[in-house]
Amino acid sequence: MSAETPKITVVTNRAKAAAVNAKERPFPLEWTRNIGIAAHIDAGKTTTTERILFYSGAVHKIGEVHEGDTVTDWMAQEKERGITITAAAISCAWDASCGPWKGIKQRINIIDTPGHVDFTAEVERSMRVLDGAVAVFCAVAGVQPQSETVWRQANKYGVPRIAFVNKMDRVGADFFTAVSEMREKLGANAHPLCIPIGAEENFTGLIDLVQNVAYIFGTEEDALGLLPVAVEVPEEYKEQTAEYREKLIEAVSDFDDNIAEKYLGGEEIEVEELMFAVRKATISLEFTGVMPGSAFKNKGVQRLLDAVVNYLPCPIDLPPIKGQDSDGEPVVAEVDDAGKLAGLVFKLWTDPFVGKLVFYRVYTGQMKRGNPVYNPRTRRSERVSRLVLMRAMDRDEIDVAYSGDICAVVGVKDIITGDTLCDADFDIRLEPPSFPEPVIAMSIEPNSKADQEKMGTALQRLVAEDPTLTVKTDEETGQTILAGMGELHLDIIIDRMRREFKVEATTGKPQIAYRETILGTANGEGKFVRQSGGKGQYGHAVITMEPNEKGKGIEVINKIVGGVIPKEFIKPTTDGLMEACNNGVVAGYPVVDVKMTIIDGSFHPVDSSEIAFKMAGIFAFKEAMKNADPILLEPIMKVEITTPEEFQGDLIGDINRRRGRVNGMQSKAGAAIVDTDVPLEMLFGYVTDIRSLSKGRASAAITPSHFEQVPASVLTKIVESSTKAPART
Repeated sequence: MSAETPKITVVTNRAKAAAVNAKERPFPLEWTRNIGIAAHIDAGKTTTTERILFYSGAVHKIGEVHEGDTVTDWMAQEKERGITITAAAISCAWDASCGPWKGIKQRINIIDTPGHVDFTAEVERSMRVLDGAVAVFCAVAGVQPQSETVWRQANKYGVPRIAFVNKMDRVGADFFTAVSEMREKLGANAHPLCIPIGAEENFTGLIDLVQNVAYIFGTEEDALGLLPVAVEVPEEYKEQTAEYREKLIEAVSDFDDNIAEKYLGGEEIEVEELMFAVRKATISLEFTGVMPGSAFKNKGVQRLLDAVVNYLPCPIDLPPIKGQDSDGEPVVAEVDDAGKLAGLVFKLWTDPFVGKLVFYRVYTGQMKRGNPVYNPRTRRSERVSRLVLMRAMDRDEIDVAYSGDICAVVGVKDIITGDTLCDADFDIRLEPPSFPEPVIAMSIEPNSKADQEKMGTALQRLVAEDPTLTVKTDEETGQTILAGMGELHLDIIIDRMRREFKVEATTGKPQIAYRETILGTANGEGKFVRQSGGKGQYGHAVITMEPNEKGKGIEVINKIVGGVIPKEFIKPTTDGLMEACNNGVVAGYPVVDVKMTIIDGSFHPVDSSEIAFKMAGIFAFKEAMKNADPILLEPIMKVEITTPEEFQGDLIGDINRRRGRVNGMQSKAGAAIVDTDVPLEMLFGYVTDIRSLSKGRASAAITPSHFEQVPASVLTKIVESSTKAPART
């Protein structure tokens, strides 16, 4: 998205709407806003969304998160935990009480996003398709770690935003500190659009700096805050109001030449002129207006809705969406209802009643029910059987979705998140959202044969819905490994499997891929003799075993001379030695980096066979390895920690407790980067622990490095707990 000063067009008469609008569309593009509500966990996003829906008339009763009856937290897991897990889309309409669109109903499409870091993919894909965002901050905690994450995501996709400093009624609330933190921690050009009247229990209203008017909330007759009273700025706030209004005008004069001239000339600036300037500044991405409020106490939400209409962009205000054609050349899709269809699939969801719901943002053209749509990834066309507007979990059936709309499509099958759906003769692929790699894994085993069949289907659907969830089968252990963004993420997935797909499964740590090798050299003799009245079995081999170079693997050398073992029995002996390497003598794990030489043996002219020499090879291996100073190796991971310097000491102490080794440290852009090696066995739960130790501000990149000998103090525990350990006599 361009950071150039945008051109703002205001349409107050439906007849004067731009030609790109279809006559049949219920709301012109100029009267449409697509916004997301994003913030750190527990900053009040869902509560704010609930109040927006109530004041706009979309719902008639205020739901509360702690009571589990909010509209957008509809999943059972969300109601139980009091957190948002999946992004929910819903629409409402709002008549602004001030500004150029006063009295004109605007459609606001809202996506309420999760705040927990485990569900950051939901924020990522929502930001990709939004035109604007409301970033919610806690007036007490200010800029929290996940606030930084969602801010970076909004920057990445060029989403203009306004900030809502919530919880002004809480003890310790400080609006101006929150604004200064936005500047310091987020690098935002943040300026108040409103300032609070009072704070904590005395927070009674706010002063709109643009209009120079005060609003008082929560009178005794109006407990729900439906009718805030507009009054003159109280005398004791006039000086502060004048100071912050001047700062606001100075900040937006950089984006509007008319305002700059009047400001420098000392002329009076009209309210609507200042509104346009704030809108231009906001859409340029170089300015963030900040408003105080308390969603839970029903204060300030109507002014926030006015700000959404007056300051956040409609689809026409933004540059055309960019994509590529099949040759990789850039293509743009201009917003136009009469144009060819192009839009982006940003989310999949399995609905128990209608099947797969495909959430879709229409960028240009019209998506019509019954029409075919083309998917450039699969090079196939599919028919849209149903089209719905989402109201969280409820659906309104529609026949057509226009450019700028966010809808859900039913009937398209072969589809993944990030697909473009377009007309067959429009060669365009839109950039899909990008997602972080999974950081934590666990094993999952079905409890019964019936569960095994259902588990495969359940995992397939859940992985299709969630790009940060991966499933693989460990080739060595045979376990099914489920990987995701955190322990809560995986916990929710297991819960959904149980409730939605009726799959009962047991979870646990994945088995660690230990290895065995030797430090010394030894001989081993294997003799396999069976006599059972007829043809017997006879095989006899003698080997020498020694350590091989690191990384060279297993080598078998034949040094038999004089035919003491006939040629045809050398290969079975070698096969026996190689097979024996799959199961070492310390704890039953695969053996690596050994060299074995067949030096002697004997045979029987009648009883010798391939199977007998194979068994002789296995027995020779076992004896030689027991005498060659065998050791157990464990996988060591390279862990690169990036942390603010204030947490460096705690994190290094934690690495030491995990048998880790610090290899080096460096400072970069105000953060400390610590390079460490840590045994994989000690890293389960590490991502969660590092967040706890650093208040969520540190991150770790974990990659496999090498194998090292297991310390004697740990060896006994591993051998005792190993399910692969050889049988003991």
